Amino acid sequence: MSDFKRSDRIGPAIQRLLSEFLPRLKMPPPGLVTFQEVRVASDLSHAKVYYTVLGAEVEDAQENLKHNAGSLRHMLSKEMKLRTVPELHFVHDATLEEGNRLQGLIEKAVESDRNADEQSPEETEDR
Repeated sequence: MSDFKRSDRIGPAIQRLLSEFLPRLKMPPPGLVTFQEVRVASDLSHAKVYYTVLGAEVEDAQENLKHNAGSLRHMLSKEMKLRTVPELHFVHDATLEEGNRLQGLIEKAVESDRNADEQSPEETEDR
């Protein structure tokens, strides 16, 4: 266990607890928010919380999470045995959307190749 920094062990714990706390908020964020990763600074003063949102606008979820950061940090302080609970900074993780966009481009390219292959035998027969 000494191979891992303390901040590397605290990140997943914060991620799990934030997922549990989200439904308990007075005004939970719109849509389905999923916390993908939490990266904690080595001095434990700040934590970047990477999230995705489904079924709502990213800006609305971002604003809500930013608004609730203090409440979530307070809930973390009740659960975790830390002298200082990291300040939470929420960052939208666009890798899922980017992956879907790339998948669409790949499918479009494969379809155009398929169409080109279907047309090329006719062209070669004419020669």
